[in-house]
Amino acid sequence: MKKGLSILLLVFVLILAACSKDSGGSDKEQGEKPVEKSDSKTLVVGFGTDVTSFDIHNHNTTSTEAVHVNMFNYLVKNGGKEGFLPDLAESWENVDDTTWSFKLKEGVKFHNGEDLTADDVKFTLERVANDETLLEYGSYKQIKEVKVKSDYEFDIITHAPEPALLNRLSRIGSGILPKDYIESEGWDTFVNKPVGTGPYKFKDWKKDDRLTLEANNDYFGEAPKWEEVVFRSIPEDSTRVSELLTGGIDIAVNIPPTDVERIDATEGVTVKNSPTQRVMMLVLRTAEGNVTADPLVREAIDLAIDKQAIVDSLLGGAGEVTRTRVTPGNVGANESLFGTSLYDPEKAKELLAQAGYADGLTLTLSAPNGRYLKDKETAELMVAMLAEVGITVKLELLEWSAFNQKYTERTFNDMFFIGYGNSMFDASLALDRLQFERAKGETDYNNPETEKLLITAETNMNLDERVEQYKKAQEFIAEDRPQIYLYQLQAITGVNDRVDFEPRLDEMFYVDTITLK
Repeated sequence: MKKGLSILLLVFVLILAACSKDSGGSDKEQGEKPVEKSDSKTLVVGFGTDVTSFDIHNHNTTSTEAVHVNMFNYLVKNGGKEGFLPDLAESWENVDDTTWSFKLKEGVKFHNGEDLTADDVKFTLERVANDETLLEYGSYKQIKEVKVKSDYEFDIITHAPEPALLNRLSRIGSGILPKDYIESEGWDTFVNKPVGTGPYKFKDWKKDDRLTLEANNDYFGEAPKWEEVVFRSIPEDSTRVSELLTGGIDIAVNIPPTDVERIDATEGVTVKNSPTQRVMMLVLRTAEGNVTADPLVREAIDLAIDKQAIVDSLLGGAGEVTRTRVTPGNVGANESLFGTSLYDPEKAKELLAQAGYADGLTLTLSAPNGRYLKDKETAELMVAMLAEVGITVKLELLEWSAFNQKYTERTFNDMFFIGYGNSMFDASLALDRLQFERAKGETDYNNPETEKLLITAETNMNLDERVEQYKKAQEFIAEDRPQIYLYQLQAITGVNDRVDFEPRLDEMFYVDTITLK
């Protein structure tokens, strides 16, 4: 690493350490003042962002789904090693390659008192499967029809063989919606007063401040464990940590590594580290007319970024470098691309010269501020690293709501910085944004060899063949770099000792798994 960059990294670490201490006093002072323990039946969770929408089909944000899972139910839940578990569906059968038969649990009611029937399933799934304007359309367009056989029995018919249907039905976009309520009151009413079947129901939402849910005492499953649940939006790391240390919130996400020692030194609160499915990346435009259309430029960007230095200096080691988004534990993971990085700034300069940019070039990078662990600082450090090889970057830092709007409208310029999870635990979700039709206006990625592999794997009922197809596709993507993968992010969560909480790999907050001690 060059001397200038080494000094820059040191400055970053010192600034972060100073900010950590300024945000809430010294370790000793915090350690001498324990956080009070309460037996309140209200659970308060501090997120870095607010929910983006109550239209479950028109967002693909994990932190929003993490809230929605308490308001809506899926047909099935992904139990990991336990396989798929019943939720609203009590049983199911794969009849043939394109037909899945389901039976609903009886006696389930929506929050407004309406009975859940197969008509609600048909309404929900056919809406997202047929409306290509919805953000989740790409994950459900595989569904041709939901055929209702009785109030509690239905078949899901797919256009082609669908090996990952149960994965799709256990994630974002699959919460079952109340047909009659939405058709009579309209979507505007629903998104302002959402109704589901979950253990908690909507009470109040103050946008960019807090969302309050209350117990659904008519829930079909086990009785809710909390009287009320509050999800607060606290973008500033220092404020979120202070709220945890003063008892204002029970759980704080995205704890800065520089605050871990301070929290651990404080009686009454604990830090938990856990892996996630989330991979941080740069997303680049590859269509003609963009500087990043040149594969030499994209490779130079990749080689200019010291991913391990970001993980070590900014994240305190809370990450694992990667050249793929499909991380170990997911169907189709190519583990040869995981845990590796290609940092080589001198070669990056040579590549830029070959591309005709020996005197440098200028790019725009858009990045969120407050959504992910050290996102602002990571973007700033990448800007400095790129400058070292002759790439001047105009950095656009955006609050999450503004960033998400540009993301939805696909109005980013050269590059944007984002982190994607994988609630399907399958390579198909991780890679489907790189299929040509879905890539339009975002990466515009178009490699016929990759496209053939992705399309074929999506309908291949032979698991072994399907895995190999996805592995090969990842090799092409790693070489083409429409997305430059940086690191798999670990979650650093602060927890008040009054509650028993274990972070999940999928980053969901099923609040009834969080209990008072």
